[in-house]
Amino acid sequence: MAEAEAALRTLAHNVRAARTRAGLSLDELGRRAKVSKGALVGLEKAQGNPNFATLVRLADTLGVSVSALLEGAAQERVRVVSEDAVMPLWAGEQGSEARLMLTTSGAAPVEVWRWRLNPGEEYASHPHQAGVVETVSVTSGRMLLVVDGAEHPVDVGQTATFDADAPHTYRGAGDETCHLVMTVHLPPGPTPMS
Repeated sequence: MAEAEAALRTLAHNVRAARTRAGLSLDELGRRAKVSKGALVGLEKAQGNPNFATLVRLADTLGVSVSALLEGAAQERVRVVSEDAVMPLWAGEQGSEARLMLTTSGAAPVEVWRWRLNPGEEYASHPHQAGVVETVSVTSGRMLLVVDGAEHPVDVGQTATFDADAPHTYRGAGDETCHLVMTVHLPPGPTPMS
């Protein structure tokens, strides 16, 4: 419980700092990110439990990575992250999940995600800001990538990339669980949070 409270305090601090740097009021951030002012006030007071979609919308609006909102102080020169050390940011009803493993530093950060999609289960994402590119590499099983309504099968050993400023869906396909690594390439933005 103390770990969750500490993570929520870090998130609250990072959202408030990024909002202040961007020169946005709570009302304006809420309007742009499509998040209620009440939810933002609670979040900045380290209260509540924002869902994955809310975190993505806030990060997109503030021009930072999701992990920039979640991470504490600056990292070591080399980071090694174990899958069991990070909590899933999305969990499907049939056991699928997505874990944000890390985000690289620099002017154009890259988020590295591990996904597990059970057959038939899907995650539908809203369009990201212009300039965001996603790449998916299937390491086992198969998936169906749907971008702006067009379906693209991606099998084990294949990699797909697309501009993520259109609606997109990840769906487990076939008879076995699909494992994939997804990267989100963010456009250069404001100075990274420290």
